[in-house]
Amino acid sequence: MTTSASGRRQAADLAASIVVLNLNGRRHLSPLLAHLAQQTVRDFELIFVDNGSSDGSISLVEQGCTAYGIALRIIRNATNAGFAPACNQGLAAARAPWVAMLNNDTRPERAWLEQLLAGAAAGPRVGMVASKMLRFQHPDQIDSAGIAVDWAGIAWDWRGGEIDMPAEHALVEVFGPCGGAALYNRQMMLDLGGYDADFFAYLEDVDFAWRARLAGWRCLLQPQARVLHAHSSTLGDASPFKRYLLGRNKVWLLAKNLPDADLWQEGSLMAIYDALAAGYGFVQRGDLASLRGRLAGIGGLARIWPKRKIVQAQTVDVDNWRQFMAPRVPPWQVPTRYAHLAEG
Repeated sequence: MTTSASGRRQAADLAASIVVLNLNGRRHLSPLLAHLAQQTVRDFELIFVDNGSSDGSISLVEQGCTAYGIALRIIRNATNAGFAPACNQGLAAARAPWVAMLNNDTRPERAWLEQLLAGAAAGPRVGMVASKMLRFQHPDQIDSAGIAVDWAGIAWDWRGGEIDMPAEHALVEVFGPCGGAALYNRQMMLDLGGYDADFFAYLEDVDFAWRARLAGWRCLLQPQARVLHAHSSTLGDASPFKRYLLGRNKVWLLAKNLPDADLWQEGSLMAIYDALAAGYGFVQRGDLASLRGRLAGIGGLARIWPKRKIVQAQTVDVDNWRQFMAPRVPPWQVPTRYAHLAEG
């Protein structure tokens, strides 16, 4: 790993550090930089974490930030370190009190950062603010308005596929923010250890939001913090590797975060449900990737269990998450939550 910096601002002058992770995403970067340059809040630094790109991404970002006058810090990884570990590298380098995690395939509106920071100041113990993410191909539809989780332990993008209401202003408390366009209190993230690097990619934002809630922090959706998002442009929604990671990380998510009072009763019900869902997926789609992921998750519990002890020791509010849990639905109804993604 190597680092470099240009156009640096003093830490005391920074309102936010924006962390952008990249892997051969050159095609997304020029429009992203143009949108960042138009932000109504300009006292930010861009921390660009590159995971071994070979498409000239770094030189493009260097040239673009120089042209736009954007303070830039670059972290170069020789290989793909994974989403969660690379975001943690950006977090460690950040100097502002608030850190925005932003996907490279997003287009934030002019007031995006301003509105996120306004949401952060809207109440006590607000440590996370969710953006309203809109579908790139269908910008009249919501891609994500934060994280939703149900009592089967399934997480998805809240309000995904709904028609957008551009005039929506009311702040709403949600389980957590989608990590593709999220604002976090930097000290909160550092105190809680950042994203779990073992997750590599997927559900790391759900895991962190759950841990933060257990530690007494809250999340607000700021509907005026709006971004266009090209969903899953790196690995793709149909990727077997993605399905493997989702299956594995779901096991670890529940093992770490369910409080002792819920672990055996609710955890057992979740495990039974998940076994049925995995079987249904295999019968219907021959999906071995999800099954392999779940087995890997079980096989890795010995490494994850010490992390559970840390999470539970940091817990100050065991009920901070329950009100946001959605009811279980039959496994065959779960795909309706993602139906909008199949539309392209």
